[in-house]
Amino acid sequence: MAKSRKDSKGRVLRKGETVRSNGMYQYAYNDKFGKRQYIYAKDLVTLRQKEEEIIRDRLDGIDSHTAKNQCLNEIFDKYMDTRKDLAARTYAGYMYQYNAYVRPTIGRRKIKDIKYSDILYFYKVLMEEHNLSYGTIEHLQREIHPAFEMAVRDCIIRNNPTHKVLGQLKKQTGAKRGVRNALTPEQQQAFLQFMDGHPIYDHWKPIFTFFIGTGVRVGELSGLRWKDVDFENGYITIDHAVIYFAGKLNKTNKRIYVSTPKTEAGIRKIPMVSEVRKALDEVKQYQYDNGIFCKSDIDGYTDFIFLNCFGTVYLQQDLDRSLSRIIDAYNDCELHEAALNKREALLLPHFTCHSLRHTFCARFCEHETNLKVIQSVMGHVDIGTTMNIYAEVSEARKKQSMEALAENLKLF
Repeated sequence: MAKSRKDSKGRVLRKGETVRSNGMYQYAYNDKFGKRQYIYAKDLVTLRQKEEEIIRDRLDGIDSHTAKNQCLNEIFDKYMDTRKDLAARTYAGYMYQYNAYVRPTIGRRKIKDIKYSDILYFYKVLMEEHNLSYGTIEHLQREIHPAFEMAVRDCIIRNNPTHKVLGQLKKQTGAKRGVRNALTPEQQQAFLQFMDGHPIYDHWKPIFTFFIGTGVRVGELSGLRWKDVDFENGYITIDHAVIYFAGKLNKTNKRIYVSTPKTEAGIRKIPMVSEVRKALDEVKQYQYDNGIFCKSDIDGYTDFIFLNCFGTVYLQQDLDRSLSRIIDAYNDCELHEAALNKREALLLPHFTCHSLRHTFCARFCEHETNLKVIQSVMGHVDIGTTMNIYAEVSEARKKQSMEALAENLKLF
């Protein structure tokens, strides 16, 4: 019988275990590819704990060697290589955020060493020390969660450390996702009336009326063509959008693209109400009177409806800047008028064009109870998005509903 090998303390060493000349304990084994691998520890107890982990991983089919050698950055890059379905701008957005916050920090760590608590702590640091919003953390989660999930499915790690971490983050920080509040009916009316007949801002009214009357996204409005409007049957077809994509991640000289919806829900027909029809007529007349005609040809799309004075399409930054100027002008005028008439001023909050989409949805929700109808018109993929906005109806509407309930049911 072969003589048992022992360490300096007289403990019998198992197969694959040795003691190196420097006193370190070593365990040798073959990985799933038959390649010799080694692990080390300062004492035998720790070494055997590592051995048990390797045996457990092997029984579960976990590739512990890859997990030990690959960092999160490598896993994420591999995941992104599989996402050829992403639009160029979406891909660039993912990479920008990941490169800014994850790659130089936790992204360098080995994937096997990243635990649930590490992800939670990482997100808390980003919020508390780097002042990132909860919404930005949600975006990061949407990027790295599927990368970890791919590692789980590839049997590189056993569990996804990002699973349910946002729920705990909200509990610990009290964070809430930023809400783009809709305008109240009074604010909406004041906003539109201020532009009506204004010597500077009158030509903007049809554009913002269209936003409020259809709930389209900014890129959808920018990409709308006259052929997309069925005046006879009263429908507007939404099946593409114009997007602006610049920055280092765009390797081409092209900056403006036409993008098709990511999902079937984004392709829809919106009924055209009278105010929207009137707004389109005003746009056409304004362009005729001022000699404005479409000069934009984007990916074969032309004859766009909403054009600036140069005959090119409006981009989101153009519209938001103009909107900001209108809001400032209105508030200055309203403060002056309120002081003269000794009344409380009805001021407008600073909002973006996307807030007008929420405004449309809020007005729609106040008069429509069928969530599927609202979801269809808005182009929401997830009805949960529709339900969240549905819950944000104005306080006045809630009061009216309760008063009607009390009257009809004679509660008191």
